[in-house]
Amino acid sequence: MEIKGKLIIIGGAVDKGSFAEVSFDENVANNLNFFEKGILKRIINESKHKEDSRIEVITTASTIPLEVGAEYIKAFNYLGANNVDVLHIQKREEAVQEDILKRVEEADVVMFTGGDQLRLTSILGGTRFHKILLEKYQNEEFIYAGTSAGAAASSGSMIYQGASKEALLKGEIKITSGLGFIDDVIVDTHFVQRGRIGRLFQAVVTNPMVLGIGLGEDTGLLITDGVKMEAIGSGLVILVDGKQIKNTNLTDVSLGEPISISNLIVHVMSQGDLYDLNTGELAIHGESVKITD
Repeated sequence: MEIKGKLIIIGGAVDKGSFAEVSFDENVANNLNFFEKGILKRIINESKHKEDSRIEVITTASTIPLEVGAEYIKAFNYLGANNVDVLHIQKREEAVQEDILKRVEEADVVMFTGGDQLRLTSILGGTRFHKILLEKYQNEEFIYAGTSAGAAASSGSMIYQGASKEALLKGEIKITSGLGFIDDVIVDTHFVQRGRIGRLFQAVVTNPMVLGIGLGEDTGLLITDGVKMEAIGSGLVILVDGKQIKNTNLTDVSLGEPISISNLIVHVMSQGDLYDLNTGELAIHGESVKITD
């Protein structure tokens, strides 16, 4: 099925936006990090009406939604987008209110903030709000953007628990269903900074048909046509491909014991690199080989 919308998934940054940092400078430009100047600007540029696009910031994942929402509005406004508002949806019953549904129907972009991805799926999953987003993503020139929790929840399968240091002990990673905007991938965030490579290894070895995506902070992927991925931002995207795994002791060891894996493939992407989910081809920025239809 042809997908008309775009996904922009981000590995996280300062949760409230750097406008809220302690060292706030009266010259607002000095407070902007790459996340705001680079990725938020890219969201605006990729949207249907650019600076005039209707943007709704969804703070459901956050435990400090009012503060987070206000900082995103400041950041988007500084970048020239002034048609921005915040939806503080904290209960499932709020996700079926007619005024809220009307707002999401009129949105060109939804921006899901960081926090707890399980809050997103448990509060929004299966509601009319969720279904409208999926329909818009599939059929309209619409952007689902998410950072941290908002990125982790975007895929069909979602990591919601698991300590990094115990990530390659059998059973230490907990996976549930995500919001389902993209299938056959699983996303982890704050990836490089929090040493989460083992979490993604275990997620992939338990289901080798799923491509693991590890997003660094200030780093993301722009996904078009549902399959074409471009690395954006200042850091790294790690891809873990388990389709060529030759052997593993996953089914032989007991819960809590270490997992061994043979022939797990890892790719590293940086800004401008392209990856095609259909072909599995990675085109590094500057190479003469380009991904084609």
